[in-house]
Amino acid sequence: MENSLVQYHVDHRIAEIVINRPEKRNALNPDLVAALTSSFLKAQADDNVKVVILKANGDVFSAGADLAYMQQLQHFSYEENIQDSNALKELFETIRTLSKVVIAQVEGHAIAGGCGLATICDIIFTVPEAKFGYTEVKLGFVPAIVSCYLVQKVGETLAKRLLLSGELFTADEALRYNLITYVTKAEEINQIVREFALNLSSSTSGNSLTLTKQLINQTSDNWLDSCLNNAIKVNAKTRESDDFKKGIASFLAKEKINW
Repeated sequence: MENSLVQYHVDHRIAEIVINRPEKRNALNPDLVAALTSSFLKAQADDNVKVVILKANGDVFSAGADLAYMQQLQHFSYEENIQDSNALKELFETIRTLSKVVIAQVEGHAIAGGCGLATICDIIFTVPEAKFGYTEVKLGFVPAIVSCYLVQKVGETLAKRLLLSGELFTADEALRYNLITYVTKAEEINQIVREFALNLSSSTSGNSLTLTKQLINQTSDNWLDSCLNNAIKVNAKTRESDDFKKGIASFLAKEKINW
């Protein structure tokens, strides 16, 4: 799968899922979302996989939605936007409910949907140079789906600050916010993440890992399901708004948006 959108490799009961669109800054589009979902489901079904590492080729973990995808969104119907948002929800929920531990190895900026992708992982390693941000409001989008997870992860007050401002923040700030788990030097992150994954694989019960993750998730399952269903509808409705159309048009034209 060397030339695919997502590379998949298993070694020592560790599956590596690698986003492979470096020429597009690993930006998300429907094909990539589907490929990632398929790869995680493949890891789920593989009894030889105990831990999953999510990483990306290139200098950026993921820059969010890509240009061609944004152009397409301008012409989506409400039903198409519901379907599109549901696909992202399914990816995030696949990662969250996966019976294997999912480690994100973030070696570059994680922005908008890319930040959401990192947010949903169980353990998150990043390099000091990486920037994070839920920048959707700056373009007329709504960080709808990720908001459901972020409120649970960092609390309502901080979630409002990050989601309403759309501000970028550093890896050290992300660590202070309890959004990520570790900040690791770029020259060491591959080895440290690998050692962490190998230690989980060799020193812990796979059944215990699965049940512990399920137990933690169950504290929010009912609320989260309702939140995500509403988020999908909010996403679709937002994409019909004048602000959304203005934001997309300005972004595509590389013009400063005057809100």
